[in-house]
Amino acid sequence: MSFTKTTEQASKYNHLEKMSISELLTNINNEDKTVPLAVEKSLPQIEKLTEAIVEKLKIGGRLFYIGAGTSGRLGIVDASECPPTFGVPHELVVGLIAGGDYAIRKAIEFAEDSTEQGWADLQEHNISKNDVVIGIAASGTTPYVISALEKCNKNNIITGCITCNTGSPLAETAQFPIEVVVGPEFVTGSSRMKAGTAQKLVLNMLSTAAMIQLGKVKGNKMVDMQLSNNKLVDRAEKMLITELNIDQETASVLLKKYGNVREALKNYTNA
Repeated sequence: MSFTKTTEQASKYNHLEKMSISELLTNINNEDKTVPLAVEKSLPQIEKLTEAIVEKLKIGGRLFYIGAGTSGRLGIVDASECPPTFGVPHELVVGLIAGGDYAIRKAIEFAEDSTEQGWADLQEHNISKNDVVIGIAASGTTPYVISALEKCNKNNIITGCITCNTGSPLAETAQFPIEVVVGPEFVTGSSRMKAGTAQKLVLNMLSTAAMIQLGKVKGNKMVDMQLSNNKLVDRAEKMLITELNIDQETASVLLKKYGNVREALKNYTNA
């Protein structure tokens, strides 16, 4: 397959080392401004994959992200934030990275080149046709990710992807491809920059929209969030104060009794 890797093309800026800090920051910011516009062009693709995710989650399926390097780390970040934000089990959204958990902090050489490990990592979670697997790779050429999606396709598991090149092997493999073409990076080939930002924006959309569709938000509030620190307890109390027109002490008692905002709201009349 022949396609153009815009993520690898030369930056339109040169002699970066001669730029002042102000020039560097301004030019990076100017490039970053183009990312949401690129994401906007991909909204129809994002919508189709979101619909598929919601359909599977509603029947008890799970959502998996799988990637290498920056892409893998971004998937893990999004997955790890779903339980505290939406009060869902940790196993509902799972992030996998080439090289395992050690690779979250340090690069594992050649881990992304394996054509067997991606599927093996998914099998450790008893992957099934009720689940959805999303491959994340800026280049769209990562063997670890592509081979995992190929195996999923053969086993009737829905596959999607997030990539930043058009017509990549990954996009050709995924049933629901998302291609956000952000163009060359400010530093040539540094896909942790615009491509990483684009992937993060899309992941935000996929998980947030899916959780809202599953009823994990009421109005515009995170009523199922885990009360894991004082900041979140304070936020929860303020929600109850506003929604129920009660004082802080009453709100605190309700939270301690029912454990989260949703249950406190539901049971207030019987409190």
